[in-house]
Amino acid sequence: MEKRRNNKKTGKKLAYALLSVLLIGILSACGGGSKSTSGGGDGETITLTYAFFAPDNTFPAVQMKKWSEELEKRTNGKIKVDMFFGGTLLDATNMFDGVSSGTADIGLTSTTYEPGRFPLLEISDLPSGYPNSEVASQVVADLIQEYPPEALKDFKIITAFATEPAYIQSVKKISNLKELSGTQFRISGALTPVMEALGAAPVGMSQAEVPEALQTGIIEGNVSSREVLKDLKLAEYLKYVTDYPLTINTFVAVMNKNKWDSLPEDVQKVIAELNKEMTVFTGQYLDKHTEESLKWSADTEGLEIIPVTEEEKKKWDELVKPVQDKAVKDADQKGLPGTEYRERLNELVEQYTNN
Repeated sequence: MEKRRNNKKTGKKLAYALLSVLLIGILSACGGGSKSTSGGGDGETITLTYAFFAPDNTFPAVQMKKWSEELEKRTNGKIKVDMFFGGTLLDATNMFDGVSSGTADIGLTSTTYEPGRFPLLEISDLPSGYPNSEVASQVVADLIQEYPPEALKDFKIITAFATEPAYIQSVKKISNLKELSGTQFRISGALTPVMEALGAAPVGMSQAEVPEALQTGIIEGNVSSREVLKDLKLAEYLKYVTDYPLTINTFVAVMNKNKWDSLPEDVQKVIAELNKEMTVFTGQYLDKHTEESLKWSADTEGLEIIPVTEEEKKKWDELVKPVQDKAVKDADQKGLPGTEYRERLNELVEQYTNN
């Protein structure tokens, strides 16, 4: 009998012990004493996710890495940035929607890949006398600040920059409109109406598809900024670059607005400081990288730069200008300041070119 009572007491003690362990587990799961990696309290590390659609060896990805490094350093390790390249988290088709929904805290993409969504930026993407990426980057960054795109009103803009102008890169020499006529080139975004105006046959495809398309003869060239000649080894197929600057691609990095609002003020201050710095850094980096790419392509693959005579250049200019005129007119008809925007664009190009 006494033994049975002792067994009952032992059973109750075990039950109480198990109940205590269970309660402690529940409290811990609810956050009792544990530190979050996504909050902003003292001593906590804030982790931000940053998505991009292209590989990590491309120049926008270099910008991401530099931005992340500077942010982590200037916040004394308070911020950690997890970067997702090559469309592993979001791709070019869903970048803005993915950041808006919180799939990624920050996303980097090209506005050129969203036709119709950025009518004013379409004007500045068209040929406008940009001498290089550094000038183009500062011009578009200022324009985005002065004429905030409606499509970005629900995001925090982290930085903006642009490529150098695109150039015709071809398997055969092209120095005039006759040689250009009917030639099939890989293009993207704003280049379609420009290349059609010049008489070429543009083909839309991603940069990743270009090597195979060149090997199989689907295309006879690529029209883009020239760093790809080395980065994607396109100089193995494309032996000529026509010296006539065309369109640029504008890139913008945006942060989820709720995530931005949740960040401590000191972190927001650092991110704001980096905005313009990254615009200049990226432009300067790409220009230097492009020089290296052209030298490598010439030394390794025999690349040649094909000049366009002044007389021929005037013919090209006369064909290309109406494309931008139409973009300005379309913006004006939508109630947007298209004419004013182009005037400011021209002022900024002159300002940064002569600095």
